[in-house]
Amino acid sequence: MTGMTPNAPTSAAKPARPRPQVMRLTEAAANRVRELSSRADSEIIGLRVGIKNGGCAGMEYTVEYAHDVRPTDEVVEDKGVKILVDPKAVMFLLGTEMDFKVDKMAAQFVFKNPNQTSACGCGESVQLTPAKIDG
Repeated sequence: MTGMTPNAPTSAAKPARPRPQVMRLTEAAANRVRELSSRADSEIIGLRVGIKNGGCAGMEYTVEYAHDVRPTDEVVEDKGVKILVDPKAVMFLLGTEMDFKVDKMAAQFVFKNPNQTSACGCGESVQLTPAKIDG
């Protein structure tokens, strides 16, 4: 065993797998976030997105102004705006596209979520399952 160092690793370490971006925004959603940021009564850094239990299908999306970044927030920067995702919602929102739609009756953020298994008839609540991550 000449020429081998006793502490030399026998195999190369695996490179870390990049973390997937939790959400992405459409241009309409990014424009709406910019508009809301400019009109807010106080300085905001973006929007905080999460989920909560409620509604007839079991869960509802939440969207509110974010004034600061919490240590546990998942920060998503897309199309020049910042979305902060509540850590309890990350597994339910992986792969979600956030859009902003305007029609005759409403103007609202809409979530295209691959983890959504059903929704109520009025569209206010959804049923979600955690994303499956390949290990």
